Amino acid sequence: MPSFHLLPVLALSTLLVAGCTSPGAAEPGASTAPGGQDAAHESRLDLIKSRGSLIVCTTGDYRPFTYKDPETGEFSGIDIAMVQDLASRLDVDIEYVQTTWKDLMPDFLAGCDIGAGGVSVSLARAEQAFYSSTVLDDGKTPITRCGEEELYDTVEEINSPGVRSITPIGGTNEIFADENYPNGEIIRFEDNNTIFDEIVAGRADVMTTDAAEVKWVDNEYPELCAVDPDNPFNFSQKAYLLPLGDTVFQEYVNQWLNLAENDGTYDAAKEPWWG
Repeated sequence: MPSFHLLPVLALSTLLVAGCTSPGAAEPGASTAPGGQDAAHESRLDLIKSRGSLIVCTTGDYRPFTYKDPETGEFSGIDIAMVQDLASRLDVDIEYVQTTWKDLMPDFLAGCDIGAGGVSVSLARAEQAFYSSTVLDDGKTPITRCGEEELYDTVEEINSPGVRSITPIGGTNEIFADENYPNGEIIRFEDNNTIFDEIVAGRADVMTTDAAEVKWVDNEYPELCAVDPDNPFNFSQKAYLLPLGDTVFQEYVNQWLNLAENDGTYDAAKEPWWG
């Protein structure tokens, strides 16, 4: 298996600018294609192989897809297992760039090869990056304290004065809350790893997030119950971010996903989290 390294965000720009420190980096004056693709290579695929590492942008705060253990510093999750498999098949190491949802696109564009960890497909992101084939159909679903599900099972009920709807800062959850709950109280919370504790403690009433996360939380928190996760408020999909314009690397990743979804790799990645 390849070895894994954590690459701080602040160090990433140094890695990209200092051509002498990264094999295959562009020479001074060389043009760079959208998404940071080195014009000296046919695709990011060549750069990854010559560099010997796959640079992965991930937040580390969105279980079951990506989680960074605060004690060990190790990443885990469905998408972490998947990018580890991708790196193994490429025979390269992994360098993680831990980002936040509000900084995901800037950090990805600064030089990540792939963005992973429950990334929702959006047109705004598609203006700046390619997506892989989708890996999951999803949608926004509420979760609240058990026994209160009927109070928050419609957008209209949550969009009411006095209803405290909590959301992480950045990403599609905050966008959904802003667009759909203008009459309610929106609590913007920094730490997505502890955000559900706020509902348990009574400091918030409900959170609307992806059904995939809601189902995991429903199993992990006995005090919290999903509100009809099989019938979400909207439709969305999850995929991996890839460099804009690089069809060669996109096709490689899609072929890898096709194999992984049919040879048991993706099922094995999901099993610890969803069973």
